[in-house]
Amino acid sequence: MTRFTGLAAAFILALTAFLSPISAQAGNMVHKVVMHVDDSDEGRMNLALNNASNVASHYLEKGEEVQIEIVAYGPGLKMLTADSPVAGRVKSISENFEQVSFKGCGNTHAKMSKKAGKDVAMLSQTQMVPAGVVHLMERQEQGWTYIRP
Repeated sequence: MTRFTGLAAAFILALTAFLSPISAQAGNMVHKVVMHVDDSDEGRMNLALNNASNVASHYLEKGEEVQIEIVAYGPGLKMLTADSPVAGRVKSISENFEQVSFKGCGNTHAKMSKKAGKDVAMLSQTQMVPAGVVHLMERQEQGWTYIRP
């Protein structure tokens, strides 16, 4: 019986040592979500902004970390231009939720600027990425949750 108790204790100790890093990681988990907007419809833009602010609020209330990116490309890049119909909301969300960032597609911006004959002004909250679709792919490959509002 003593030998069995010793083996059982050793097994439990080894199992605890093995599981401890997993438990620690779960407690430090950062939720990561990437959303995309590819439509110039103001309702779709507001839906993405609502989703982002709701997710940010949810995890803040739980005391958990979250990173949220909204990636705009194609006609959806209108969401992040200086004359965006949702410019005020983008600014407000940026000021109230540091967990939310806005990414604009460099390819779309270049095409829009060429068509306009001048550089299309973007909201100051916009961080340009070379290609919006590629950015979405890479985030998913990195384990980010993908949402299409």
